Amino acid sequence: MKNDATICLPMGEPTPQETVAELDKFIVGQNKAKRAVAVALRNRFRRRQIKGPLKDDVRPKNILMIGPTGVGKTEIARRLAQIAVVPFVKVEATKFTEVGYVGRDVDSMVRDLVEVAIRLLRAKKFDELSPKARERAHDRLLDIILPSAKTRHPLSGYEKDSTEPPEMPMERKDTDSESQTRAKFSAKLIAGELDGKTVEIDVAENMTPMVEVFSQSGMEEMGINLQGFQNALGNMFPPRHKRRKVKVGEAREVFFNEEINRLLDHEDLQREAIRLVEESGIIFLDEIDKIAASYASKGGPDVSREGVQRDLLPLVEGSTVVTKYGMVKTDHVLFIAAGAFTTSKPSDLIPELQGRFPVRVELEKLNIEDFRRILTEPQNALVKQYGALLEVDNVQLSFQPKAIDALAKFAFDANVATENIGARRLHTIMELVLDEISFKAPAQIQGKVEITAEMIERILSPVLKNQDLAKFIL
Repeated sequence: MKNDATICLPMGEPTPQETVAELDKFIVGQNKAKRAVAVALRNRFRRRQIKGPLKDDVRPKNILMIGPTGVGKTEIARRLAQIAVVPFVKVEATKFTEVGYVGRDVDSMVRDLVEVAIRLLRAKKFDELSPKARERAHDRLLDIILPSAKTRHPLSGYEKDSTEPPEMPMERKDTDSESQTRAKFSAKLIAGELDGKTVEIDVAENMTPMVEVFSQSGMEEMGINLQGFQNALGNMFPPRHKRRKVKVGEAREVFFNEEINRLLDHEDLQREAIRLVEESGIIFLDEIDKIAASYASKGGPDVSREGVQRDLLPLVEGSTVVTKYGMVKTDHVLFIAAGAFTTSKPSDLIPELQGRFPVRVELEKLNIEDFRRILTEPQNALVKQYGALLEVDNVQLSFQPKAIDALAKFAFDANVATENIGARRLHTIMELVLDEISFKAPAQIQGKVEITAEMIERILSPVLKNQDLAKFIL
């Protein structure tokens, strides 16, 4: 990577206050957790500014979020990665210890993180290189379309109009005339006037190497760069080209993809991705409470959960993982763990792992006021989402203030009466309330539709009063 600026926010490295302000746009409450992740993000920028050997000794302060499901643990970590534009993966700790067989290797989360970084950087490089690749593709296409001394026109079925100059042998063509002709066809090509015409181009055949009979994941576990091996085979056996007749519009995209691959330095991209992961990667370990020692003794599957914790320990404290793109050090990867800890407690984790999560924040349970705010305040609030969905079918949805209060109260009561699943309860409630409108629009319902508290009471009260039905539906 050329410099650290390549992994910064478009608006620059945010201060903790700016990060919290961005998180506030999508998540209601949980200020302690927001402050913790905001400081952790800023500390990464601060570490990069340190000069000398002390820089390597400054390790990220991993975070343990404690709180019931549906209060925003995952959303905080996911939005943090979006704000900072850094690689982020979410993994469940339980996937590494499934019943009856050994789960995935814990190192796979780092490999997944590198893949995310590759996609992130490729998208960025794609935007940077697209103009030049488009220009090259345009020139290649123009070379094919441009009239020549040949007897037939390269565009099959294309009839020249009276404004096109007659063709002459190449040695007799005037340079100015050639430039004018090229400029004319270039303008037509840009305007899309020739997209429906047909041209003949050479297209590389996709030859699948025999090595692909092996499992790619298995090869990756052995640290073999399968892609590099395939590239080496490709150099030994160059791809064959097949001449095809395609539309001009399709040919433009074929040439564009070829040119952007030529411009893209894949080795440099891989080096940047590894550095981006090592400097700014975030791994979110969900359900970490499910691998606590006491969880298995209370009805959990009989699997070595302590073994999973010990497997995670080297990654969290810093180790080197072999990936197909190279060696990745996890010393400065930020780990954010989360768990409800309803049947266990953080102290049930092995002491070594506890010590690797020095920052602990407890997220608060949601009350009625939180539900009301969640419905309306965030940029992606459910009320706004459903309004946008139904607006496609010419239904203008509006909620009375008392209707919002009723939705919040029913969601809170349902969590108390059944299982507390936090804000996720609102999705179920909203689907029940808007089921009839969503089904009948636009054939039977169009125009303005107002949701009232009486309507919500009529739909939800019978369900909530019947406890057995409430447990089944809500």
